Amino acid sequence: MTLAAALPGLWFDGRTSGARPVEVRLQRAAEGPSLALQAEDGESLVLRHRQVRWPERWSAKRAPRKVVVDLGARGSLEISDPAAWEQALGAAGYQATVATRMQTRWTTFAVVLLAVVAVVLAFYRWGTPWVATQLTRQVPLSWETDLTQRALRDIDGEWLKPSKLPAQRQAALRARFDALAANLPAELRRYPGYQPKLELHFRHGMGANAFALPGGTVVMTDGIVELADKHQLGDEALVGVLAHEIGHVLHRHATRLVVEQGVLNVGLGLALGDVSWLASIGGSMLTGLSYRRSHESEADCFAVALMARTGGRTAPMADLLMKMDHGAKAGESAGWTELLSSHPATPQRAEALKRGESACR
Repeated sequence: MTLAAALPGLWFDGRTSGARPVEVRLQRAAEGPSLALQAEDGESLVLRHRQVRWPERWSAKRAPRKVVVDLGARGSLEISDPAAWEQALGAAGYQATVATRMQTRWTTFAVVLLAVVAVVLAFYRWGTPWVATQLTRQVPLSWETDLTQRALRDIDGEWLKPSKLPAQRQAALRARFDALAANLPAELRRYPGYQPKLELHFRHGMGANAFALPGGTVVMTDGIVELADKHQLGDEALVGVLAHEIGHVLHRHATRLVVEQGVLNVGLGLALGDVSWLASIGGSMLTGLSYRRSHESEADCFAVALMARTGGRTAPMADLLMKMDHGAKAGESAGWTELLSSHPATPQRAEALKRGESACR
């Protein structure tokens, strides 16, 4: 074996007050370079790679004046020629880690940063929905119904009152709702075997609104019925909204939203480290935007398919959503309507509903 070239150095061994001149050699080893010291008085020291706390690397443009190597219990070593130290490390087969290269080369840092961003975005775009869908399959229906009962009690106590619609009007709409529930084909069920009991409730308050809760509960407010009557849109517009809400129930969107946010928070926490507060905020923002829009598209397409199966159309529903949108922009809707509403009406969405099945293929 060719003897490695020696480097002059100063050894602070911790036993004497002064520095001891030594010759330093770096030798190749399977686990990484080993370090050997030879003092002028004949004392020698050999340390394996893991026994040395190797100094951080530096860029060529920012070389230090000297290199200090921590030898642990055996003191420290000072090398006055950083360039020679770097050359000796390379000759001994030292392999810089990715973290080290990120510290010394901006191109490596940029590539790693882009790769991390790409992985996070891919997990957000495809991984999170897939994982959330699989986990949602394991959520028992009983958990959803218990959650809905508590949520409905809280909503009734704060924002909603008993419906003021005539009993006959409620019965007519509930009959149309039950007809939809009785015509649910297997191909529209995202979760085979998921058989929630679909129930329609009427409430007064929260403006023109309808929303679905986990486990089969759909709530329609007096305001949306009155809005449809005011503009003479007919019950078909309301039935389309109910079909949309049934889509939310059968796709388990409320439960998936909770699961998706949890999965995303965990994923961001693993990717970003100990920044749980940032992961939580980021997860809430992301799931509240893109995933919510995705859920709306799914529920719209479900409504298109279900209405077609029962001989109905979604064009009246589109008109109703536009009226709701105009009312919200004019300040006619209550603040909680916008917060809890699961259908943010837009011209683009209304146009898609009017196109019907072609928009969902």
